[in-house]
Amino acid sequence: MRVPLFIRCCLACLGFLAAAASLGAAGLPGAPGVIVLKPDQEAVALDARALVWVEPGRSLKVEDVEAQAARLPWSVQRNGEQHDLDGRTLWIRFEAEVHDANSWYFVVGSSGIDRVEFFHRNAAGAWVRQEAGDHRPVSQWPVPGHSPTFELVHPSTQPITYWGRIEHDRVDFAAGLSLYSQAHLLGKREREHFLLGAYFGVAVLLALVSLANAVVFRDRNFATYALYLILFTLGQAAYIGVGAQYLWDDWTTWNALSTFLLPGLSAVAALWFVQVVTEPARFSRLLDRMVWTLMLATLLAVLVDVWLPSRTLFGVRLLLTSAAVALIAVLIGLVWIKGNDPGIRLIALGFVPVLLMSLFPLARGLGLIPNGVLTRYGLAIGAALEMPILFHALSLRSRRRREAQLRASALPHTDALTGLADRATLLQRMEAAAARGRSQKHSFALLLVKLANHDAIASEFGRETLDRALVVAASHLRRAATDIDLAARVGEHEFALLLEGPTGTEAATGRAQQIVASGLRPAPALPGSLTLRLQVVMALLPDTQPNAVAALEWALEGLAAVRPDSRKQIRPLNF
Repeated sequence: MRVPLFIRCCLACLGFLAAAASLGAAGLPGAPGVIVLKPDQEAVALDARALVWVEPGRSLKVEDVEAQAARLPWSVQRNGEQHDLDGRTLWIRFEAEVHDANSWYFVVGSSGIDRVEFFHRNAAGAWVRQEAGDHRPVSQWPVPGHSPTFELVHPSTQPITYWGRIEHDRVDFAAGLSLYSQAHLLGKREREHFLLGAYFGVAVLLALVSLANAVVFRDRNFATYALYLILFTLGQAAYIGVGAQYLWDDWTTWNALSTFLLPGLSAVAALWFVQVVTEPARFSRLLDRMVWTLMLATLLAVLVDVWLPSRTLFGVRLLLTSAAVALIAVLIGLVWIKGNDPGIRLIALGFVPVLLMSLFPLARGLGLIPNGVLTRYGLAIGAALEMPILFHALSLRSRRRREAQLRASALPHTDALTGLADRATLLQRMEAAAARGRSQKHSFALLLVKLANHDAIASEFGRETLDRALVVAASHLRRAATDIDLAARVGEHEFALLLEGPTGTEAATGRAQQIVASGLRPAPALPGSLTLRLQVVMALLPDTQPNAVAALEWALEGLAAVRPDSRKQIRPLNF
């Protein structure tokens, strides 16, 4: 049957109109559909929901791209897709319709982007432009934060076409593109600010304490650790975007430089800190020279890269940083295997989280993986685990190195062997405690302790083991003492424990039982078969004794009257 020409023309017109309507709804042939945003949604990823095109240059304006859109080679945005934007521009296009009275936002999931522009036409057809990025102070962004964020039109009764324009040199662009509801975005940012505030607060506190320790104790380890911690923390502030938001908002030139400069300097400081604490020259002079050479080469590469920025120099710098990470791993592995200092092994253990987490931003910088949580926050997570371990390890090493100096300065009022207070110090404290007891009408306790098997230890194991036994006995008294109590050595094998404050018979007896029981436990510093037979006499003071000297002598006489082989280990003198 032959169709009349008029009907064929009508059908052709209807087909054209239908195609035009389809093009108007979808925007471009093969484009994803309109994104409808409703109140029950929280976030929508733009993977497979937006079109992207890389402009070979940077000359086109948004109206030019809109006019040529049908002829441009658009592709659908894919998850993890990376774009080389050196001298180029990434254009993004999507259509959205907001069926929500609250705001929705377009978020670029990365900080340190050179420039991000966001466009749409208003109801009058005029272009509305928003801009964010390193070339603009964060306080002037449409939505200030540590990543570019732009508000969508809300509510909208028809689809609106949005255009994004991104410039980013030297590093492939691979940030996630998402739409967030207002409630979800605010909740996400509050959690981030809480965790980042805790991290940076701890980092600043430890850096200040490390600087104080370096100055007060003239400790080189703490000085290099403080420098490393300061540069590392500033590098993280620059990398995450917190620095641009809170510290150097108006310094746009520094903001652009800091993202590349500070992380590089922190890598050099980390290598120097590890070199100082591990002392590789002890194992190999060649290894020590390699550390210094790599340190200087990395520093030079960082400075040249800042002065003459290019993708090639940045790649060289990343390779040197990767070599520094590998060398740090070798150094801490070496001291773990060959070192005999528990403190240095603890330092090696502390570096493990940062070494592992540093692989993610390095791989991101080399273009091996796209942006993600670990590429952005991995180093901060590793540092949060590392900082307390390193600080504790350095404190232990510093305390051991100062121990001889501290004991020498305490010699005028302590026992040289055990480190306990001497008799004169004990008498002074007893006089003060007696005065307080009489005025406040309460008693305090004096416990005298004797190493009953003193002679047996000397005859069977020798003088060295006897000295060790006395030191172990002194440690038992220290553990039994509280902050206001005083442990002292008052004879060759006699000790005293002064329990200040209101003390009754039950408290004194309980402390005596603790001392006796601790002596019966094996001690690592003594032969396995040796235990300490500790005998205790107790007195509640002030008593009828006229002064502290008389009270101490009276208590010592009572202790001497206890036979070494007596089955009763604890005896009260006046209760």
